[in-house]
Amino acid sequence: MQGKLRLGVNIDHVATIRNARGGDAPDPVRAALLAVEAGADGITAHLREDRRHIRDGDMERLMAALQVPLNFEMAATAEMAAIATRLRPHAACLVPEKREERTTEGGLDVAGNIPALKDYVARLAEAGMRVSLFVEADPRQLDAARAVGAPVVELHTGTYCEHEGEARARELARLAAAARHGASIGLEVHAGHGLGFETVGPVAAIAELMELNIGHFLIGEAVFLGLGPAIRRMRALMDEARARKAA
Repeated sequence: MQGKLRLGVNIDHVATIRNARGGDAPDPVRAALLAVEAGADGITAHLREDRRHIRDGDMERLMAALQVPLNFEMAATAEMAAIATRLRPHAACLVPEKREERTTEGGLDVAGNIPALKDYVARLAEAGMRVSLFVEADPRQLDAARAVGAPVVELHTGTYCEHEGEARARELARLAAAARHGASIGLEVHAGHGLGFETVGPVAAIAELMELNIGHFLIGEAVFLGLGPAIRRMRALMDEARARKAA
Protein backbone atom coordinates (compact mmCIF):
# COMPACT_ATOMS: atom_id res chain seq x y z
CA MET A 1 0.00 0.00 0.00
CA GLN A 2 3.06 2.27 0.20
CA GLY A 3 3.13 5.01 -2.40
CA LYS A 4 3.34 8.76 -2.70
CA LEU A 5 1.49 10.42 0.14
CA ARG A 6 -0.58 13.35 -1.14
CA LEU A 7 -0.28 16.74 0.53
CA GLY A 8 -3.33 18.95 0.79
CA VAL A 9 -2.58 22.52 1.88
CA ASN A 10 -5.24 24.42 3.80
CA ILE A 11 -5.17 28.13 2.96
CA ASP A 12 -7.82 29.29 5.49
CA HIS A 13 -5.45 31.38 7.57
CA VAL A 14 -4.20 33.45 4.68
CA ALA A 15 -7.79 34.68 4.67
CA THR A 16 -7.64 35.13 8.47
CA ILE A 17 -4.75 37.57 8.03
CA ARG A 18 -6.56 39.38 5.23
CA ASN A 19 -9.73 39.73 7.25
CA ALA A 20 -7.88 41.11 10.28
CA ARG A 21 -7.35 44.36 8.39
CA GLY A 22 -9.88 44.21 5.59
CA GLY A 23 -9.19 44.69 1.93
CA ASP A 24 -7.89 42.08 -0.47
CA ALA A 25 -4.38 41.23 0.77
CA PRO A 26 -3.04 38.68 1.32
CA ASP A 27 -5.06 36.79 -1.29
CA PRO A 28 -5.85 33.15 -0.40
CA VAL A 29 -6.20 32.27 -4.10
CA ARG A 30 -2.66 33.49 -4.76
CA ALA A 31 -1.53 31.40 -1.78
CA ALA A 32 -3.27 28.35 -3.22
CA LEU A 33 -1.52 28.74 -6.56
CA LEU A 34 1.86 29.19 -4.83
CA ALA A 35 1.15 26.08 -2.75
CA VAL A 36 0.53 24.02 -5.88
CA GLU A 37 3.72 25.35 -7.45
CA ALA A 38 5.62 24.29 -4.30
CA GLY A 39 4.30 20.72 -4.37
CA ALA A 40 0.79 20.64 -2.93
CA ASP A 41 -1.38 17.95 -4.54
CA GLY A 42 -4.60 19.69 -3.58
CA ILE A 43 -6.00 22.69 -1.72
CA THR A 44 -8.34 22.67 1.27
CA ALA A 45 -10.56 25.58 2.30
CA HIS A 46 -13.14 25.67 5.09
CA LEU A 47 -16.13 27.92 4.52
CA ARG A 48 -17.36 28.42 8.06
CA GLU A 49 -20.88 29.46 8.88
CA ASP A 50 -19.62 32.77 10.35
CA ARG A 51 -17.22 33.40 7.41
CA ARG A 52 -14.40 34.17 9.84
CA HIS A 53 -11.76 33.47 7.21
CA ILE A 54 -12.71 31.98 3.82
CA ARG A 55 -15.61 33.76 2.14
CA ASP A 56 -18.05 32.65 -0.54
CA GLY A 57 -16.21 34.64 -3.17
CA ASP A 58 -12.94 32.93 -2.25
CA MET A 59 -14.49 29.54 -2.93
CA GLU A 60 -15.76 30.69 -6.30
CA ARG A 61 -12.35 32.08 -7.27
CA LEU A 62 -10.59 28.94 -6.09
CA MET A 63 -12.88 26.83 -8.24
CA ALA A 64 -12.05 29.00 -11.27
CA ALA A 65 -8.29 29.20 -10.66
CA LEU A 66 -7.24 25.72 -9.54
CA GLN A 67 -6.19 22.85 -11.77
CA VAL A 68 -5.75 20.52 -8.76
CA PRO A 69 -8.49 19.12 -6.50
CA LEU A 70 -10.25 21.53 -4.14
CA ASN A 71 -11.38 20.04 -0.85
CA PHE A 72 -14.34 22.03 0.52
CA GLU A 73 -14.44 21.65 4.33
CA MET A 74 -17.94 22.32 5.59
CA ALA A 75 -20.39 21.80 8.40
CA ALA A 76 -23.27 19.43 7.76
CA THR A 77 -25.87 22.14 7.27
CA ALA A 78 -28.43 22.85 4.57
CA GLU A 79 -26.71 26.16 3.73
CA MET A 80 -23.31 24.56 3.18
CA ALA A 81 -24.75 21.64 1.25
CA ALA A 82 -26.48 24.08 -1.10
CA ILE A 83 -23.23 25.99 -1.69
CA ALA A 84 -21.24 22.81 -2.25
CA THR A 85 -23.72 21.35 -4.71
CA ARG A 86 -23.71 24.64 -6.64
CA LEU A 87 -19.91 24.89 -6.82
CA ARG A 88 -19.24 21.14 -7.16
CA PRO A 89 -15.64 20.98 -5.92
CA HIS A 90 -13.66 17.77 -6.26
CA ALA A 91 -14.19 16.87 -2.60
CA ALA A 92 -16.30 17.85 0.39
CA CYS A 93 -15.14 17.08 3.92
CA LEU A 94 -17.81 17.23 6.62
CA VAL A 95 -16.44 18.56 9.90
CA PRO A 96 -17.95 19.47 13.27
CA GLU A 97 -18.32 23.20 13.76
CA LYS A 98 -19.09 25.34 16.80
CA ARG A 99 -19.21 29.10 16.47
CA GLU A 100 -17.24 29.70 19.68
CA GLU A 101 -14.29 27.46 18.80
CA ARG A 102 -11.08 28.90 17.38
CA THR A 103 -10.40 25.82 15.30
CA THR A 104 -11.96 22.41 14.80
CA GLU A 105 -11.63 20.75 18.20
CA GLY A 106 -12.30 17.10 17.41
CA GLY A 107 -13.89 14.61 15.11
CA LEU A 108 -17.44 14.38 13.86
CA ASP A 109 -19.75 12.08 15.82
CA VAL A 110 -20.78 9.99 12.85
CA ALA A 111 -22.05 7.09 14.97
CA GLY A 112 -24.44 9.39 16.80
CA ASN A 113 -25.80 11.08 13.66
CA ILE A 114 -26.12 8.33 11.07
CA PRO A 115 -29.51 9.25 9.53
CA ALA A 116 -28.71 12.94 9.01
CA LEU A 117 -25.17 12.35 7.78
CA LYS A 118 -26.32 9.63 5.41
CA ASP A 119 -28.56 12.19 3.71
CA TYR A 120 -25.77 14.77 3.40
CA VAL A 121 -23.28 12.22 2.09
CA ALA A 122 -25.76 11.03 -0.53
CA ARG A 123 -26.62 14.57 -1.63
CA LEU A 124 -22.98 15.59 -2.03
CA ALA A 125 -22.01 12.35 -3.75
CA GLU A 126 -24.88 12.72 -6.22
CA ALA A 127 -23.44 16.11 -7.16
CA GLY A 128 -20.15 14.40 -8.05
CA MET A 129 -18.05 15.11 -4.95
CA ARG A 130 -15.74 12.72 -3.15
CA VAL A 131 -17.15 12.92 0.38
CA SER A 132 -14.96 12.56 3.45
CA LEU A 133 -15.73 12.72 7.16
CA PHE A 134 -13.36 14.22 9.72
CA VAL A 135 -13.32 11.73 12.60
CA GLU A 136 -11.41 10.60 15.65
CA ALA A 137 -9.21 7.51 15.36
CA ASP A 138 -12.02 5.34 16.71
CA PRO A 139 -13.11 2.12 14.94
CA ARG A 140 -16.72 2.84 15.89
CA GLN A 141 -16.64 6.12 13.99
CA LEU A 142 -14.95 4.49 11.01
CA ASP A 143 -17.58 1.78 10.87
CA ALA A 144 -20.26 4.46 11.02
CA ALA A 145 -18.57 6.38 8.18
CA ARG A 146 -18.77 3.26 6.09
CA ALA A 147 -22.43 2.83 7.07
CA VAL A 148 -23.40 6.32 5.90
CA GLY A 149 -21.72 5.77 2.55
CA ALA A 150 -18.67 8.02 2.84
CA PRO A 151 -15.74 6.66 0.80
CA VAL A 152 -13.11 8.69 2.70
CA VAL A 153 -12.30 9.55 6.31
CA GLU A 154 -9.79 12.05 7.65
CA LEU A 155 -8.33 11.12 11.02
CA HIS A 156 -7.96 13.91 13.57
CA THR A 157 -4.25 14.20 14.47
CA GLY A 158 -4.60 17.10 16.90
CA THR A 159 -4.39 15.02 20.08
CA TYR A 160 -1.25 13.27 18.79
CA CYS A 161 0.38 16.63 18.08
CA GLU A 162 -0.55 18.09 21.46
CA HIS A 163 1.06 15.27 23.46
CA GLU A 164 4.71 14.33 23.99
CA GLY A 165 6.67 11.23 24.95
CA GLU A 166 4.74 8.08 25.80
CA ALA A 167 1.38 9.81 25.44
CA ARG A 168 2.24 10.85 21.89
CA ALA A 169 3.43 7.31 21.12
CA ARG A 170 0.09 5.94 22.31
CA GLU A 171 -1.79 8.41 20.11
CA LEU A 172 0.38 7.47 17.13
CA ALA A 173 -0.39 3.78 17.71
CA ARG A 174 -4.10 4.65 17.86
CA LEU A 175 -3.85 6.53 14.55
CA ALA A 176 -2.00 3.64 12.92
CA ALA A 177 -4.57 1.10 14.15
CA ALA A 178 -7.43 3.28 12.92
CA ALA A 179 -5.80 3.68 9.51
CA ARG A 180 -5.41 -0.08 9.21
CA HIS A 181 -9.01 -0.66 10.24
CA GLY A 182 -10.32 1.98 7.85
CA ALA A 183 -8.42 0.52 4.93
CA SER A 184 -9.58 -2.99 5.85
CA ILE A 185 -13.24 -1.97 5.53
CA GLY A 186 -12.73 -0.22 2.22
CA LEU A 187 -12.26 3.40 3.26
CA GLU A 188 -9.63 5.73 1.84
CA VAL A 189 -7.90 7.14 4.91
CA HIS A 190 -6.47 10.66 5.24
CA ALA A 191 -5.21 12.52 8.31
CA GLY A 192 -4.67 16.06 9.48
CA HIS A 193 -4.89 18.81 12.11
CA GLY A 194 -1.98 20.36 13.96
CA LEU A 195 0.79 18.62 12.03
CA GLY A 196 4.16 20.39 11.77
CA PHE A 197 7.76 19.65 10.84
CA GLU A 198 8.41 17.83 14.14
CA THR A 199 5.28 15.69 14.11
CA VAL A 200 4.60 14.87 10.47
CA GLY A 201 7.19 12.10 9.93
CA PRO A 202 5.70 9.32 12.09
CA VAL A 203 2.22 9.99 10.69
CA ALA A 204 3.48 10.09 7.10
CA ALA A 205 5.06 6.68 7.68
CA ILE A 206 1.65 5.05 8.29
CA ALA A 207 1.31 3.02 5.12
CA GLU A 208 -2.48 3.08 4.90
CA LEU A 209 -2.70 6.87 4.82
CA MET A 210 -3.22 8.35 1.37
CA GLU A 211 -3.26 12.08 2.12
CA LEU A 212 -2.31 14.59 4.80
CA ASN A 213 -4.03 17.97 5.10
CA ILE A 214 -1.91 20.68 6.71
CA GLY A 215 -2.62 24.38 6.98
CA HIS A 216 -2.11 26.56 10.05
CA PHE A 217 1.48 25.46 10.67
CA LEU A 218 2.50 26.09 7.06
CA ILE A 219 0.96 29.56 7.01
CA GLY A 220 2.77 30.35 10.27
CA GLU A 221 6.11 29.10 8.92
CA ALA A 222 5.57 31.16 5.78
CA VAL A 223 6.15 34.28 7.92
CA PHE A 224 9.72 33.09 8.51
CA LEU A 225 10.59 30.90 5.53
CA GLY A 226 8.17 31.94 2.79
CA LEU A 227 5.19 29.82 1.78
CA GLY A 228 6.95 27.94 -1.01
CA PRO A 229 9.97 26.88 1.07
CA ALA A 230 7.74 25.85 4.00
CA ILE A 231 5.63 23.62 1.76
CA ARG A 232 8.66 22.16 0.01
CA ARG A 233 10.19 21.26 3.36
CA MET A 234 6.96 19.61 4.50
CA ARG A 235 6.74 17.72 1.20
CA ALA A 236 10.34 16.50 1.64
CA LEU A 237 9.72 15.34 5.23
CA MET A 238 6.66 13.39 4.14
CA ASP A 239 8.52 11.75 1.24
CA GLU A 240 11.52 10.89 3.43
CA ALA A 241 9.28 9.25 6.04
CA ARG A 242 7.62 7.12 3.36
CA ALA A 243 10.97 6.15 1.83
CA ARG A 244 12.38 5.08 5.22
CA LYS A 245 9.28 3.00 5.95
CA ALA A 246 9.49 1.29 2.55
CA ALA A 247 13.21 0.53 2.87
